[in-house]
Amino acid sequence: MTQEFYPFKDIEAKWRKRWEEMGLFKMQQDSPKKKYYCLMMFPYPSAALHVGHGRNYIIGDSVVRYKIMRGYNVLSPMGFDAFGLPAENAAIKNGIHPEISTLNNIKTMRRQFDSWGAGYDWDREVVSCLPEYYKWTQWIFLQLYKKGLAYKKKASVNWCPSCQTVLANEQVIDGECERCSSQVTLRDLEQWFFKITEYSQRLLDDLQLLENWPERVKLMQKNWIGRSQGVEIDFKVKDSDIILRCFTTRVDTIYGVTYMVISNEHPAIPELIKDAPDKKEIEKFVEETRKENAADRIGADIEKRGVFTGKFVINPVNNKAVPLWIGNYVVIEYGTGAVMAVPAHDQRDFEFAKKYGLGIEVVIDNPKDPLDAEKMKEAYIEEGVMVNSGKFNGIPSLETIEKIADFMEEEKIGKREVHYKLRDWLISRQRYWGAPIPMIYCDKCGIQPVDEKDLPVILPKNIKFKPHGESPLKNAPEFVKVKCPKCGGGARREIDTMDTFVDSSWYFLRYLSPKEDKKPFNKELVNKWLPVDQYIGGVEHAILHLLYSRFIVKVLYDMGYIGFKEPFAKLFTQGMITKNGIKMSKSRENVVSSDGLIEKYGADTVRLYTLFISPPEKDAEWSDRGVEGAWRFLNRVWRLMEDSHQPSAISRQLDEKGSDLKRKTHATIKKVTEDMEGTFHFNTAISAIMELVNETYDYIGLKPEACGPELREAIQTVVILLAPFVPHVAEEMWQKLGNKESVFNAEWPMYDKNALSQNTIEFPIQINGKLRSKIEAPSAAGEDEIKKLVLKDQIVIKWLEGRTPKRIIIVKGKLVNLVV
Repeated sequence: MTQEFYPFKDIEAKWRKRWEEMGLFKMQQDSPKKKYYCLMMFPYPSAALHVGHGRNYIIGDSVVRYKIMRGYNVLSPMGFDAFGLPAENAAIKNGIHPEISTLNNIKTMRRQFDSWGAGYDWDREVVSCLPEYYKWTQWIFLQLYKKGLAYKKKASVNWCPSCQTVLANEQVIDGECERCSSQVTLRDLEQWFFKITEYSQRLLDDLQLLENWPERVKLMQKNWIGRSQGVEIDFKVKDSDIILRCFTTRVDTIYGVTYMVISNEHPAIPELIKDAPDKKEIEKFVEETRKENAADRIGADIEKRGVFTGKFVINPVNNKAVPLWIGNYVVIEYGTGAVMAVPAHDQRDFEFAKKYGLGIEVVIDNPKDPLDAEKMKEAYIEEGVMVNSGKFNGIPSLETIEKIADFMEEEKIGKREVHYKLRDWLISRQRYWGAPIPMIYCDKCGIQPVDEKDLPVILPKNIKFKPHGESPLKNAPEFVKVKCPKCGGGARREIDTMDTFVDSSWYFLRYLSPKEDKKPFNKELVNKWLPVDQYIGGVEHAILHLLYSRFIVKVLYDMGYIGFKEPFAKLFTQGMITKNGIKMSKSRENVVSSDGLIEKYGADTVRLYTLFISPPEKDAEWSDRGVEGAWRFLNRVWRLMEDSHQPSAISRQLDEKGSDLKRKTHATIKKVTEDMEGTFHFNTAISAIMELVNETYDYIGLKPEACGPELREAIQTVVILLAPFVPHVAEEMWQKLGNKESVFNAEWPMYDKNALSQNTIEFPIQINGKLRSKIEAPSAAGEDEIKKLVLKDQIVIKWLEGRTPKRIIIVKGKLVNLVV
């Protein structure tokens, strides 16, 4: 007798144990099979995972299982991005050491991965907060230092007052800390940087190598790198030796400069204002505006504010003196921190000039409606004809960009240059829970790198966590006090730790040899297995993690440690699962626990609904009713298998209904395979399987004992095609169908092209555009045969009422339309 509900609790525990025993997810180092490295972005071990987190890992696991069934030697490792602020903040709040809370969270997450049926080669696990891993993160820092790509300088940096640490530009979203949403301010601090700008053009050029990356991710990286071609121009400060260099992409407007504006962070400010009568007022303005976030200050909607320095600069093309201002809408991170202001042809400059009564000079006129500077309501930013521009008057403005650049280079007053928006990667963090930066300060020898043989620099465990102030490491004398590696004298360690994005910039290399203690990775193995064949994760990492990983790989390539230029050959970015229209979050109280759903419905139901909810690259709204629908479907498949798992195997001529089922079976194989090989449209693949299940039920009718081998083929196909998505129940059904081996040892089915061909085709018949009847015609029938069949149809005869159609239009394979 068929069970009403399939016994998922017994089934799931049984098969997870079986997979572990058979080593299903263990990569075979010497296998002759084609390799496939499938990698899910390793998670930060915070609290328990919810269904929103689960999407990434369920997608990845489905791909892994599919590739195993296609005969690949699959590498599917997992680890934990285990350093970071949340664990340290929890230590301050709750008095639990970050290591304890982090390792406890890892245990919870491993249990949850297991409960989802997500399989990994756990022998290859990496945990970034353990010394055996961060030893090699420190080693990578030292390689960059030796190559001149790691350096320390005093810089104006983003500071989060809540997290009490520095943030990289990429970690500031709309002026707020990406982690805690506090308003970010600016501070001047000595910081460590990686010189990623040395690789700006290569990071840009090599995007063309990433043919299997989403276009939007490549565009985001391209825009962040921000390549601009223009001209650098030196403006001399009047009655001074100070030179202010600006960069412009609009050199055609150089004659229209009516003032210059510099950033409030510009290093020349102290010298410029040292004798200014209103020096204190200027300093007050600088201090106030430096609290504003850089991203906000360049926004079009920000109120433009400024202060006159009392100085003038000389425009080198016409020797006019124009006033020098400090403005809040110019930032040091973009260009040179000095802007030649052309109010007539730049809206921000126009608004600033109107506010402070500065001059407006038209140099590109509108040939259809000549401009009057005094009457202008907004800047004119279109093309036009040059005016008030010396020998360039009367020339179309687009043509003058190159002509004026040539003129400036000939006169040695300007030079063509390429600039990038990308700035060097700030990696210093004033916190405890991160990889210590392996540098030492000696009063005699200066800054010295830790000797590689002395790595890792171990984080001390006996630390007092305070709510505010500098890094807790400062008050750990056993950590700070050290001997200089060069002179042997007393010295002190660097107390900053590394940005956690350094940890995650190379972890995919470590999976190949996680136990290696003599080097960070095995060169032969990484060159064999990388680039990663399929990388899966959220689009929120498009700039931070992905750009940094590309940079580190290029550095290691240049140094001869690896033989490939890009880390990830193919990238898939899944959408977010929302609840009540917003991202799931504890603070919003809209989190859906996966544990409760698995307890009630089983892991396969959660997996099926997660994959079916929408195209995986798009955001999707979670629905509890949808989960129930997935549960009902799995029970329907279970009943189909139980009621019909011993159909007749007698060879006989296929009847029409049997041919239809066979055709549907092979059409489904084709559809699911294409969806898995293409863009991972699990939702349409599952939908196709559901249609096959429906057609199989229709075929069985009331007498399953009368059905032939096409039924067995259909049921076995359903089970195999479902296996990557719902592995536990698929294994159990496969066994009940009489198979002794795991379904993941079964060959993925190939569709039969001959089985897809139809003997007959159904044609809807329209009369004057309205559907009136249907006929069936042989698939090989010509137009004359189809016309004869149409005109013999009794319903058509009735509607024609003795009339002869003026025309009979046949859309081959689709419809027939009679014009009467």
